[in-house]
Amino acid sequence: MTSDTRPPLLIVEDDFALQKQIKWSLDRFESVTADDRVSALAQFRRHSPAVVTMDLGLPPNPDSVQEGFKLLEQMMELNPDVKVIVLTGQNDQANALRAIDLGAYDFLPKPFDPDMLGLIIGRAFRLFDLQSENRRLRNMQFPDSTGGLITRDQQMLRIGRTVEKVAPSNATVLLLGESGTGKEVLANALHQASKRSGKFVAINCAAIPENLLESELFGYEKGAFTGAAKTTVGRIETAHGGTLMLDEIGDLPMALQAKLLRFLQERTVERIGGRQEIPVDVRVVCATHQDLGEFIKTNRFRQDLYYRLAEIVVEIPPLRARQGDAVLLAQAFLRRFAREQSRNAMSFTDDALSAIDAYGWPGNVRELLNAIKRVSIMAEGNRVTSDDLNLPRSGDAAATADPVLDLRSVRDQAERGAIVMALARANGNIVKASELLGVTRPTLYDLMRRLGIQWKDVDASVTASTD
Repeated sequence: MTSDTRPPLLIVEDDFALQKQIKWSLDRFESVTADDRVSALAQFRRHSPAVVTMDLGLPPNPDSVQEGFKLLEQMMELNPDVKVIVLTGQNDQANALRAIDLGAYDFLPKPFDPDMLGLIIGRAFRLFDLQSENRRLRNMQFPDSTGGLITRDQQMLRIGRTVEKVAPSNATVLLLGESGTGKEVLANALHQASKRSGKFVAINCAAIPENLLESELFGYEKGAFTGAAKTTVGRIETAHGGTLMLDEIGDLPMALQAKLLRFLQERTVERIGGRQEIPVDVRVVCATHQDLGEFIKTNRFRQDLYYRLAEIVVEIPPLRARQGDAVLLAQAFLRRFAREQSRNAMSFTDDALSAIDAYGWPGNVRELLNAIKRVSIMAEGNRVTSDDLNLPRSGDAAATADPVLDLRSVRDQAERGAIVMALARANGNIVKASELLGVTRPTLYDLMRRLGIQWKDVDASVTASTD
């Protein structure tokens, strides 16, 4: 990115002599100036600078840091990606650290070396350019086609591609996976990618009492039973033209399994107390965390119904088996909740990211989402630490399994895990990831090629939620 297309440098300094000196020493950068918070904010909104240098002591009370911190917070709210370099007094380390906590990129004590300031600003511009280019490439090459995944895990990426392939068809899909892994997200993604004009209707078969579930699914006619004061359409009819998700299908009572099987065969429903067969055009997606094969053996689930439901089976791995995804999801959730709390500058420390990656997340994505929502509210500062997360220590399940003794497999697995984690922490930025790994960029590209880590896998990123 060239200087004539890149956002400018904003210099905020109320000492006009020093302001002029800074601008002169940094004449290789296009710059604009301001001498107080109000004018700085106006310049910020007008020019959207990539980098800002600022003094904390600003009029009307230059001996106080109140105006400076207020300006810093306002700029970070307007653009969390801006790189703010705070110029501080020699004995002002506490305020410098507070500025970093609020989202500042770096600080430099006064009197400063102009060459050192130039180096820091140049580095900040390069980082801003790399992040901007990375976002541009991601938005250009990898549109949101599966409607609900944030992942760089190979198995999850294959599941995303399966969703894309299956969505246009009318095949019934069975989603298998632990609670909280994102089954409803994938069901909704199937609906969104199918281009069906009707609604996405979800019902949890385990959450509704058995004596009410039939009327919820199939509806009822007026007078069909005591309390049936009017004709009511069931969930299956409500989903006409759209997608019906039957969550926890393993908990469906046997009597209703027979009725659901008939619906899947005939594609018609009869309301309770009615005699009319009502045709329904609906895509059916089912989900469960239970072992339906074992249920069939113990006569708790109909085998013929299973074959109707399992035209396409998708097994969703738990979060602990998805390399690097916990960190990616945590960063996405923190950005979302920080915006809701008007704390846009929030980010994780390295020890927090390590804790997120090391924890087993038995509650999967749902547990992670709740943990990040909680910390976005409770954390004292904008830098979330491992102490803020307060995650319980979990044993490593892999340690109790039979160890893999093939050295090449062990090495490949370790290298792949390290690369995926580095890419996750670097938000897909190859340059930053190579620095984290201590290798050159060409070496990292070679390793990615050998281990089958594709560039599109690195940048795959869309909106996330949980089932």
